[in-house]
Amino acid sequence: MTVPHAVIDSPVGQLTLVCSTDDELTGLYLDEQRHRPAEVLFGARDDSLLPEVAVQLAEYFAGGRTRFDLPLKMTGTPFQQEVWAALQDIPYGETTTYKELADALGKPQAARAVGLANGKNPISIIVPCHRVIGSTGSLTGYGGGLQRKQQLLAHERSDTLLPF
Repeated sequence: MTVPHAVIDSPVGQLTLVCSTDDELTGLYLDEQRHRPAEVLFGARDDSLLPEVAVQLAEYFAGGRTRFDLPLKMTGTPFQQEVWAALQDIPYGETTTYKELADALGKPQAARAVGLANGKNPISIIVPCHRVIGSTGSLTGYGGGLQRKQQLLAHERSDTLLPF
């Protein structure tokens, strides 16, 4: 099944926005992102789709938005859904670790599973998986690449983006 999509430019490269038939955001993928669906699954490109997503992302990158308010539809296992919901509670400009997230979910032995669910987040940036770091404070694993993760975290800490 193919799905309609839009492509927008951003300071971290092109973003592919995928929507449901109900105009809910079902995917936000960076170019060259790990776990990005195959292009053949994307239907017709329509850059007029999801205009509010583009507006809110522009506000975020301009430093004027710290939380998104958009209709999301994320498909995954119940555990993945739980992790993705918890990601949305990580405050702007702050980070947490995979272990801390597992503890917050009441599953202290599930740090690795949290990392796997985090990596399969289909709506990057808006569902801020970039805010999860390793237990030593290191930037580990990001489907869009560690350089982008560093960029997004630096942006949130200083409201400016590093050159890409």
